[in-house]
Amino acid sequence: MATTDDAGTGTRVLILALVALAFGHMLSTLLRTIPAVSLDLMAADFYLEPQALASLTSIYPFAFAAAQIPVGAAMDRFGVRPVSLSLLAGTVLGAVASGFATGPASFAVGQFMLGVATSGMLMCPMTLAAKQLSAARFGLWSGAILSIGNIGMLLSASPLALVVDTWGWRAGFWMSALGGVAVALAVFALVPHQPAEHKDESSPLAQMIEVLRLGLSRPLRGLIALALVSLASSLVLRGLWGGPWLMDVKGLSRVEAGNQLGAFTLAMIIGPLVIGVIDRRLGRRRALVAGSHMAGALLLALMALGAPHYAVSVLSGLPVMPPQYDLVLFVLIGLATSAQPLLFGMSRQLVDAQVAGKALAAINLAFFLGAALMQSMTGAVAALAGLPAVLLFMAAMLALGVLIFLAYTATNS
Repeated sequence: MATTDDAGTGTRVLILALVALAFGHMLSTLLRTIPAVSLDLMAADFYLEPQALASLTSIYPFAFAAAQIPVGAAMDRFGVRPVSLSLLAGTVLGAVASGFATGPASFAVGQFMLGVATSGMLMCPMTLAAKQLSAARFGLWSGAILSIGNIGMLLSASPLALVVDTWGWRAGFWMSALGGVAVALAVFALVPHQPAEHKDESSPLAQMIEVLRLGLSRPLRGLIALALVSLASSLVLRGLWGGPWLMDVKGLSRVEAGNQLGAFTLAMIIGPLVIGVIDRRLGRRRALVAGSHMAGALLLALMALGAPHYAVSVLSGLPVMPPQYDLVLFVLIGLATSAQPLLFGMSRQLVDAQVAGKALAAINLAFFLGAALMQSMTGAVAALAGLPAVLLFMAAMLALGVLIFLAYTATNS
């Protein structure tokens, strides 16, 4: 009986720790998506074109991606709890710096600080879960962690739009700083101190080379190709271009656009859990990952073609497809691109146990490096060809990622 009680207590402690750490990921997604509903106001304050500011905000995901390996090495050496608390302290400072930015240079500094500080917010709970849970339970919890994290994008939809309309765009960063303090207190109280196990004493440079080598290896190459465009397509749409699309192309108010982005986010919260259930029942993970992402590419193209004078609008006999059309597509895109956690699960199946952690790091690095590349490239596409071209470009990249994934995983099906 004592053993059962101890196991139950250990499970509760682990769940509370994972939830507390997942709230750090929620804060990360909130901060990353603030520009979606405030890009125009920020650009006006800094005397920049919105497209130029959109490219500037890519500093955040580039810093985020660059910090993945050093932060992972720190977790190996010091454990999840101290690293998470350090990152949360940096997040508070970065949010304050962004909120007080007076121009492009100071805003870029704040975004760089946030990118580095939030870089481990997903890997902290993922690392704890990978070390403590079986492969089957890890698959379930990886989806739950992403779902909790995506609540941050729900907060940056209509609630943030109301905050921005009432107090200005800077208030979003200041409120996020207060949220960072609250999450840090929760992590301090709920995440137990555990010494790091199986420390890797090699240098961060050697670890980075090993992660890159593993990511480029034959077993993971297809997963990396899809990871580069998978999270990028949903994050860049939700975090940057969704708001301008709805406000500039479809004529919605800031709060109306926030409502639609909120529905998109709800689909992104529910999606990983739904996909996880389908995966366990279907048992055909490769087909599910490829099919759902290809559906996402098609849906992005359909959204773009609903712009004025584009194919769907012309064929429907309308000057432009109504916002309800986009609402349905946003929800479907949110669901279709929610198979991302399955790439973590596939990486664990394709490599030896002793390098499973580095495989997770390689996938995570690809997720956020891809988001950084997509964000910077779509800024240039928007400046050259407009917002419909941005969506078509994202659709094409997602479809290409699926094709490469299918080609390299054929022998693993």
